[in-house]
Amino acid sequence: MPTNRRNALKRAGAAGTLGAAMAAGLLRPQDLLAAGWNKDAFGAKSPLDAVKNLGAGSLTDSKDIVIEAPQIAENGAVVPIEVTSNVPNTKSIAVLIEKNPFPLAAKFDFMDGAMPFVKVNVKMGESSNVRVIAEAGGKHFTAMKEVKVTIGGCGG
Repeated sequence: MPTNRRNALKRAGAAGTLGAAMAAGLLRPQDLLAAGWNKDAFGAKSPLDAVKNLGAGSLTDSKDIVIEAPQIAENGAVVPIEVTSNVPNTKSIAVLIEKNPFPLAAKFDFMDGAMPFVKVNVKMGESSNVRVIAEAGGKHFTAMKEVKVTIGGCGG
């Protein structure tokens, strides 16, 4: 039996097993996808409410959080942002766009030993501060960078 055919049969068998498990209710992907969903934080209308719902009581300014974003974004529909946290034992990184209708744009959780680096494209309706919050050791650290938008992305 050729290797390609054998691999195709293995994949088909695995797909059939997964399909049967899902049909029987033994495997529910929606539970996994919603496991880390913080509805209150993502639904917050103000940056203060989003920070509060993230569980960040007090924020400490840190130069160990590096934000790479354009000073001037020509199109607010796609603004690239890169974040690196050099804070030891970073467990999560959250990206907030302060003047967006829903400020919390993204939140990433990291396993032990993972490199706390993210790259995300966000929409910005207008010029705003981009605030990053990194959680490490039960404390919350923050850094901020202003991004000016020339063409609106959130309904602008």
